[in-house]
Amino acid sequence: MTLDFKKDWLPHILSVAVFYVLIVAYFSPVVFEGMVIFQGDILKWEATAKEIMDFREATGEEALWTNSMFGGMPGYFVSMEFPGDITNLLVSILTLGLPHPINGLFLGMVSMYILLLTFGVRPAFSAVGSVAFVFNSYNFLSLAAGHNAKIWAVCLIPIILTGIHLTFKNKRLLGAAILALGLMLQLKFNHVQITYYTLIICIIYSGVQIAFLWRKEGLPSLAKTAAFLLIGGVFALGSNIGRLATALEYSTYSTRGAATIESKSEGLDKEYAFGWSNGIMESFTLLIPDFYGGGSNTPLGDDSELEKALRANGADPGQIAAYVQNAPTYWGDQPFTGGPIYGGVILVFLAFLGIWAAPKETLITFGSIIVISLVLSWGKNLSSVNYLLFDYLPAYNKFRAVSMALGMTLFAIPVLGMIALEKTIQENKLKDFLIAAGSVAGLILIFGLGAGIFRFTGMADQGLPDWLVDALREDRKSMLQTSAWRSLGFVALAAGLIYFAMKGKINDLVLGLGLFALVLIDLWTINRPYLNDNSFQESPSESYFSETPADAEISKDNSYFRVIDLNEGITQAGRASYRFHAIGGYHGAKMRRFQDLIDFRINPELSKFISKAQEGEFDYAGLNSLNMLNTKYIMAGNAANAVFENPEANGPVWVPERIIAVGSNEEEIQSIGEIEVAETATVNSEEYPGIKAGSGMAELVSYEPNRLVYTISMQEEGLVVFSEIFYPVGWTATIDGDEAEIIRTNYLLRGLMVPAGNHEVEFKFSPTSYTATKTPMVIFQYLIVLALGAGLFFTFNNSNGRVKG
Repeated sequence: MTLDFKKDWLPHILSVAVFYVLIVAYFSPVVFEGMVIFQGDILKWEATAKEIMDFREATGEEALWTNSMFGGMPGYFVSMEFPGDITNLLVSILTLGLPHPINGLFLGMVSMYILLLTFGVRPAFSAVGSVAFVFNSYNFLSLAAGHNAKIWAVCLIPIILTGIHLTFKNKRLLGAAILALGLMLQLKFNHVQITYYTLIICIIYSGVQIAFLWRKEGLPSLAKTAAFLLIGGVFALGSNIGRLATALEYSTYSTRGAATIESKSEGLDKEYAFGWSNGIMESFTLLIPDFYGGGSNTPLGDDSELEKALRANGADPGQIAAYVQNAPTYWGDQPFTGGPIYGGVILVFLAFLGIWAAPKETLITFGSIIVISLVLSWGKNLSSVNYLLFDYLPAYNKFRAVSMALGMTLFAIPVLGMIALEKTIQENKLKDFLIAAGSVAGLILIFGLGAGIFRFTGMADQGLPDWLVDALREDRKSMLQTSAWRSLGFVALAAGLIYFAMKGKINDLVLGLGLFALVLIDLWTINRPYLNDNSFQESPSESYFSETPADAEISKDNSYFRVIDLNEGITQAGRASYRFHAIGGYHGAKMRRFQDLIDFRINPELSKFISKAQEGEFDYAGLNSLNMLNTKYIMAGNAANAVFENPEANGPVWVPERIIAVGSNEEEIQSIGEIEVAETATVNSEEYPGIKAGSGMAELVSYEPNRLVYTISMQEEGLVVFSEIFYPVGWTATIDGDEAEIIRTNYLLRGLMVPAGNHEVEFKFSPTSYTATKTPMVIFQYLIVLALGAGLFFTFNNSNGRVKG
């Protein structure tokens, strides 16, 4: 096997080295100083995962259930590990030891580089596309917010498509193995919505390939290709079967599953799902980053119209500085945003060039991905299409934040752009190039000169005085114009380089390096205001979770109880979960019945309680839902005197005196607000006939997240109610070692019919979705590694070390 090191290996080694250096340079405090990015969502995750991780460290076992949030829920989407799982080791090897989560960005660049090479794009241009794909603001804003799994899932899209592309190019073993590897890692990071979008990309690509190849290659050849792709997909699914099985199990009972209250619809509500819909005109931030004013809190300069208006209206210097530093410049359709979604005007220009220069199948494939993803991202702003998809597209109503579809857009733009650039240079398509450059430059010029046609007002302006809104409008207009001239400058510089290359004034390497520098400068400078040295801290967890006087007050109590923290709101809370079993929490997929309880009972009860408390009356008896969930403490602040002990909390277990039979979920959740929950319990008599009240005493004697033990002394057989969330899969109950049926009572609590006498009751959580899948899962992972090794060996052996599309 003959290899030309300078031609076949050196460009790729240098490209990967540059990618590595770029990540290290941007995130040097993380790499060299051990600092971490301040990510609000990750801090909340850390709080909710603490009970599970502490249990794992103490016992070496998986808890699989946590009481740290929402009264209790499976830990599948919180923190779950599998013995023998090699995916963490693979990630460490593939990312050359870079720390999480920035290692995903490095692998994303390498993945895009490989994909572009297989499409026949030269290394220098492939490097340009790679840095554009990863350094787009979508990834960096997501990183700042703590959406690490989303970033990883997006960055793995190129390697997944590489596998499919190679399979269609008759490198079937290698292609199927790469597909399996990429999909295995993407599924590991468990971001189902991005995987759904990845499936759309793969279906579009495969459909176009079949349409173009079936006459040339024939159906038998395509069937063979499809078989290899199917095997690769099956291996990827098998390597994550434990994660998939637990996710599928839980989804049925989560807010993504079927409605339990008859008046509610299956899946997510449209209003909730489409809350973050990108504006149609807002898509132009791909071309002009500050088209819609940047982020919801954007610093403005000292000479801004806002600063002048505040000074003229008598604001003090401190107020002026604070407001100008966090100005509400965003005027788009979303509730708020961290910053603009921008992938680089040069790449948009080159993708537009693809209309004329790219091969027909490439244009159809990636042009379709761009158009479809933009349409999906518009959500409620194109309701005629997106509401129809929400209602009828399989599983689409399980997802929210449809603006996330822009991840597909920002994947397709650099692919189409770099292939178009390659063909333009190869075939000297000067006319096509001039049309594309003139069109994009002209559009930017129109926006820059005609900025005054826009209203520049948004939801953030509600309640502000007219003089302040007028000042903001002027600043937003100035931002759009300044950003437009900036984009025009980058297009002009890039077009100049391409023109000189086509005229033979500079060589292709200089062109590649020049475009690389321009794209990097463009994206680097856009990202720095949103993710910079101020975003890194030595230990944000230490300060965020430092014990407050309120925490210390509650920690004096060593009994078993739950806490509700009113500081953050029930569904946005995280901090209380770090130390206590909590009613609130932060998770994208709560249990459906608990969400119902929040909507129908907890929120109204809390509202009445707070209203009365403000008048000096503490109606703890009116907190039926919190009482039956054993909510012993209410936190209204961080001071010790902001902790209120609830004397009406039912405790961990009790024996009700009366049973009310109900016939529907709606009737049952309504009844919760009408009964004395310490004395009366509700049971759906159609599901659980013959349930009767008894008498006796019960006590919790041992607690672990996945195992609870009680001693119960019953004078008369009857229902015993436990302040634990009912989950119908994985939990088993035994009375003196004999299995007993777990009854759902009070809409979402566990109950048992316990006979007269003294008994030991044990609840244990051991779902087969985990226990039966962990071994085959690891076997599939090793098979993928072996298949990849074989694919590389045979492909390189047959092509003298070169892998081309």
